[in-house]
Amino acid sequence: MNFYKKLTPFYNLALFYFVVSFILRVVLFFHPITQSSFTFFESLKIFSLGLISDFFVFVVASVFLWLYLIFISNSKYNKPSGYIILGVLLILFIYVASGKSIITEYGGALPNIVLIFIGIKTALFALLLFLPKLRNKIRYWLFAFVIFLYVLLILQNGLSEYFFWNEFGVKYNFIAVNYLIYTNEVIGNIMQSYPVIPLFSALFLITGIFTYFILKRSGNYIESIPTCIEKLKISGIYIVLFVISLIAIPLLVKTENSKNVFVNELQANGLYKFYLAFENNKLDYFEFYKTLPNKEAFKILKQQFPTISGQTTQRTIASDSAENRKNVVLITIESYSAEFMKMYGNEQNITPFLDSLAQKSLQFTNLYAAGNRTVRGLEAVTLCLPPTAGESVLKREDNKNKFSTGAIFKQKGYNVKFMYGGDAFFDNMQDFYSGNGYQIVDKSSFSPEEITFSNVWGVCDEDMYNKAIKIMNAEAKKNKPFFNHIMTVSNHRPFTYPNDKIDIPGDIKSRDGGVKYTDYSLRKFFEMASKQPWFKNTIFVIVADHCASSAGKTELPLDKYRIPAFIYDPAGKPEKHNQLMSQIDLMPTVFGLLHFSYESKFFGQDVLKSDYKPRAFIATYQDLGLIKDNVLTILSPKQQVKQFDLQVNNKPGIAPEYQIDYNEIPMKTERTDLINETISFYQTASDMLKYKKYQK
Repeated sequence: MNFYKKLTPFYNLALFYFVVSFILRVVLFFHPITQSSFTFFESLKIFSLGLISDFFVFVVASVFLWLYLIFISNSKYNKPSGYIILGVLLILFIYVASGKSIITEYGGALPNIVLIFIGIKTALFALLLFLPKLRNKIRYWLFAFVIFLYVLLILQNGLSEYFFWNEFGVKYNFIAVNYLIYTNEVIGNIMQSYPVIPLFSALFLITGIFTYFILKRSGNYIESIPTCIEKLKISGIYIVLFVISLIAIPLLVKTENSKNVFVNELQANGLYKFYLAFENNKLDYFEFYKTLPNKEAFKILKQQFPTISGQTTQRTIASDSAENRKNVVLITIESYSAEFMKMYGNEQNITPFLDSLAQKSLQFTNLYAAGNRTVRGLEAVTLCLPPTAGESVLKREDNKNKFSTGAIFKQKGYNVKFMYGGDAFFDNMQDFYSGNGYQIVDKSSFSPEEITFSNVWGVCDEDMYNKAIKIMNAEAKKNKPFFNHIMTVSNHRPFTYPNDKIDIPGDIKSRDGGVKYTDYSLRKFFEMASKQPWFKNTIFVIVADHCASSAGKTELPLDKYRIPAFIYDPAGKPEKHNQLMSQIDLMPTVFGLLHFSYESKFFGQDVLKSDYKPRAFIATYQDLGLIKDNVLTILSPKQQVKQFDLQVNNKPGIAPEYQIDYNEIPMKTERTDLINETISFYQTASDMLKYKKYQK
């Protein structure tokens, strides 16, 4: 019984973790974004296997608690061992502080973190050594701090998982890892999106309350420090559980195999999901995915591009008309789902300008975003290739001198710029675009008087458009055509924008408001642009970077990838193009409208050509999809392949070309031809990037 009491810090914290995890699962289970119903057995699986997974993850996560507890003792402060240990700690501190330690070679913040840790450890050891009368009190408060820290991290993780689900409809994934890198924008976004001071005040208060009760039930460990034998028993039990946990956790992940993605996500442990995302941020297609012999993959690709050699996608695009070197303005709109627009069934009238502009434009009614992040949208319209596994090309080390839309415009004598209202350092945009020949205009280019409103993401869209008009007016005087790619920021959480612009106040932080303000800003931009002498000689390309949300029952829910896209030419005639197409096809289609002749490596195609074969690419960082012939084929790591028959859910009052809701029904009989074609596209794209064949 006495030995059982020595385990109280472990099982009290474990019990607290299980309760928090259970409550979190219940909340996420009934969350509005969880657009699914669950059978009894699915619900049982979510909560039972989820609890077991939580147990093993907690065992691994409590390794620091175990290390802290087993080193608590009085004997180490006896003479001369206490002075020897203090001396070693001081020497170690001086060694790291010298700047010549092994730690220093790793660079970054690590040396400072290690130095602070050793410094605190040395100071605390000295206090306990030289103040024996206060040793018990100091040790108690240190013990209380460790318990407080564990309780705080458990609660903080629960909150973080909730807010991440609220944003993306999944547990931690690749995006969460990225958020650790761009802490300034992410923390700023949180600060502006949520009532942080009340939230964290409540968090610390609740942490303090639970710490008090856990301390009352666990304090006997510190009041009667275990003997060496007891510590060996504790360590033996812990090490056995630790080893079992390392084996069990990956096995439990294999049970996350439901056809309903929400079942898998709710069952999963968020901390382990974060670890997996961190480990798998780089995915080599040839190691993790189903492949074909390379020659066969390029042979299948040749059916799409008959004039390629069979080793690259290089081919000649020849126009039968004289080139028309009009200016081109490409506007990629942040998080703009097709479902926001009236034509796709929205009844809130939040996109009045785009609704009207669509009727005057070449309108692409059946276009899909390549991915679910801004970097994927930028990659799609800039490089015009399928979204390869892992991180976007924008954020890879080998991201420069690529074959890009900007490179084609430069060949044709255009000035080429990338404009972004925020800090282009975010998501590696500056490194990518400057490394591919674009001039960068970002927030740092704005003078104070040019900024009327900004939030953590950057200046409001109106300020960006005002700046763009100034730049384009100056460019027009140089007698050279210009290509300007503008990336918007206002339609992003926290959805703040200037008040008194639209009928939804900017300080209520509403997504509908973000959408409507973005639409309002576009109208103001076109009003200004239409008064400029260069306007009638300019083509405007408007497309979303990705949808507002990617959450759904399946790995790749089609309605979460459908985006609006238009090409507006003031001198052109309105037209609808209803064929299935991909975001990567948009700029090659623009080149076709301009009658450009050029050497192309693009996987994207001019969809207005008679030989275009409809298909679309959609992906996460690891699930790679091809839509063709009403079939969705998905390639996943570990050489997995899934296929779904797509059956449209017709909504009354919406034209057939604007129907976006599909049932994805698992296919009983494989379409091998589509599997091979999907492999061909993604394998050859990966090959082109890996072996530097996609350079300009």
